[in-house]
Amino acid sequence: MSERMDILRVFLDLMWFFRNHQRRYLSGIIFLIVVSLLGLVPPVIVGRAINRMQHQTLTAPVLEEYLAIILVTALSSYGLRYLWRVQLFGGSILLATVLRDRLYEHFTRLSPEFYQSHRIGDLMAHATNDVQAIQETAGDGVMMMVDSVVSGLAVVITMAVVINWKLTLISLLPLPLMAVVITHYGRILHERFTLAQAAFSDINDRVQEYISGIRVVRAFGQEAFERQSFVELSRDVVEKNVAVAKIDSLFDPTISVIVGFSYFLALAVGSLYVVHGTMNIGNLTTFTLYLGQLIWPMMAFGFLFNVVERGSASYDRVQQLLEIDPQVVDAKDALESVPSGSILFDIPSFRYPHTGITVLQSIHLSLAKGTTLGIVGRTGAGKTTLLRLLLREFDLQEGDITIGGTSIYAYQLQALRQAVAYAPQDDFLFSMSIRENIAFQSPDASLYEIQEKARMAGIHDDILDFPLGYDTIVGERGVTLSGGQKQRISIARALLAEAEILILDDTLSAVDARTESAILNALKRNRHGRTTLIATHRLSAVEHADQIIVLEHGRIVEQGTHTDLLQQRGRYFDMYQRQQLENLVQQGGVAHES
Repeated sequence: MSERMDILRVFLDLMWFFRNHQRRYLSGIIFLIVVSLLGLVPPVIVGRAINRMQHQTLTAPVLEEYLAIILVTALSSYGLRYLWRVQLFGGSILLATVLRDRLYEHFTRLSPEFYQSHRIGDLMAHATNDVQAIQETAGDGVMMMVDSVVSGLAVVITMAVVINWKLTLISLLPLPLMAVVITHYGRILHERFTLAQAAFSDINDRVQEYISGIRVVRAFGQEAFERQSFVELSRDVVEKNVAVAKIDSLFDPTISVIVGFSYFLALAVGSLYVVHGTMNIGNLTTFTLYLGQLIWPMMAFGFLFNVVERGSASYDRVQQLLEIDPQVVDAKDALESVPSGSILFDIPSFRYPHTGITVLQSIHLSLAKGTTLGIVGRTGAGKTTLLRLLLREFDLQEGDITIGGTSIYAYQLQALRQAVAYAPQDDFLFSMSIRENIAFQSPDASLYEIQEKARMAGIHDDILDFPLGYDTIVGERGVTLSGGQKQRISIARALLAEAEILILDDTLSAVDARTESAILNALKRNRHGRTTLIATHRLSAVEHADQIIVLEHGRIVEQGTHTDLLQQRGRYFDMYQRQQLENLVQQGGVAHES
């Protein structure tokens, strides 16, 4: 009983979709039922024809009538089979589309914390293999369930009522055995298919990582190791899918044996009935033809367990993803207006979720509108964390950040992020043209506007040197570009957004000093009255800033202008002296003590 309820459960889980498309599914099911009922007509005609031939009463007009009935039945079935397939299988394709859309939308709303604990390959497997299995449940599964029940019942009732109920009962004696065996197979199949899908996720994730990091793999000479690792994962996928195939392969032979046993009983007992005169040959022929029609419902019943168990396992995996709540959401009645004004950070402390480690503490900082803030410090000091809090990639546990006197948590996320243009640390570029990458946030921008921002970012001349210029495809994650080129394209993309707040998160580290100076001068000229935040290791990038803070272990240890901080002769002064020495060494010069 519990196994049967498991089969029904996946259809109940999908009832939200069936209700939304009830006309499609109802019409498809009705067409399918009519086809099943039409299938009852030919055996009756064949039985009558045999009886007439036995009694030598089959005339040409009668034979023509019988043939006409069979022909009309066949043509009607042909048309209706086409219609139910369009309706049911078309519906299953719509379901797959809806689920993929839901997953994609859900992925866009989940916080970075989610992606730190979930592998990309696994998420891809959910959106491909799992959705495909659910699609088959809503298509093949619905068809098999309706067809096996309707066709089976129609044939059995016709056999029992029209021909011989005793012979019907005798012929169906093996069926309970089939139900028990198929249920057992279905339970094992569910367990093995879940493991097979997990193995597919593993290999999917491995391939994605390997291809993305191919240059690192080659640089460290790890091709052989990676190939062996892939072979082992591939072998595991094969073994788990073979385990599924072994159970899958048992359905058809089991059903064939049981149906064969039913044939044996029908012919053995039916022949005795004919010999004793309680049944004529025509009825026995009709009965055996009907019994042949039971083969498909029985097989469909077995396939139903197969398809539904796969769909149930996949639906559980997809639902587990969709039930994960985003950690960063809009407040009730959040403001739709785009924030503007001075920025105030008031952060007593901040810890990343589930780590318990304090990353920022005692951050109290005011930044007037239109000014530039430089954020410097060692790796791990908290620079990027501070910027990500302004973007609401994470929410504060205590304290607040305000823009124009209003908390950023009072604004809709979409509105907040419209106020901010972000050039991130990892310089992520999409596998499309340079023009499309720069215009990512502003797809309607003209080529002139794109080129203008590219000039400001110091990348325009480089782009013109490419064979296709701005139409050059950069490859996945910008693999065909240098680090400095990717950084400058990322800056151009942020500049094109024309946002009030611009964040540059260590996006000048891979460019030379001359290019850095040109970019910073362009920012001064073109971002008058708008706020800029620059996090960097290179102090030359923030010398012009209106205010500079030095972070150490998540705290502001120094604050002021470039001149003020040098006069304090503290950590900033030490960093400046060290970088000046490094520059001299690189240029082959000699450092003199000041």
